[in-house]
Amino acid sequence: MRKTELQMSGMPSIQKPVTALVVAVICTVILVPRASAQAPTPAERSKQMKIKIGSKNFIAVLDDNATAAAFKALLPMTVEMTELNGNEKYARLSGNLPTKAANLGTIQTGDLMIYGSGTLVLFYKTFPTSYEYTRLGRVQDSTGLAEAVGSAAVTVTFAVD
Repeated sequence: MRKTELQMSGMPSIQKPVTALVVAVICTVILVPRASAQAPTPAERSKQMKIKIGSKNFIAVLDDNATAAAFKALLPMTVEMTELNGNEKYARLSGNLPTKAANLGTIQTGDLMIYGSGTLVLFYKTFPTSYEYTRLGRVQDSTGLAEAVGSAAVTVTFAVD
């Protein structure tokens, strides 16, 4: 017998089912909400976008603004993104998007922005900035993003389900 079985074997018969019930309640109350909290709701899923860089896939969450809605309407889209400043990749879009640019102070790894009204920018490093951008969204988990984009131009596909 394992230690827990030995310990339980000395319990009165009523305590065994009560102990099992307590364990089941703890699992239901603590573990199930955590698992379901990780699964996106349909509303959250509608804001998600897939980004494919080489063999790596990332999920970005689009902001709730006119720029992101206009960008989403262009998808799927595959672009050649050019390296700039060792912290970003950019591609000129075929047309202009509605924008509301602001200085964000600090760019975060995984930020997806529009510079001007027609340049798509994917940032792969965090740094302070004095430039103005319109936010499109952000990569949820940017682990491996810098390695995926590399130091040269890269082909990137943006898509929604």
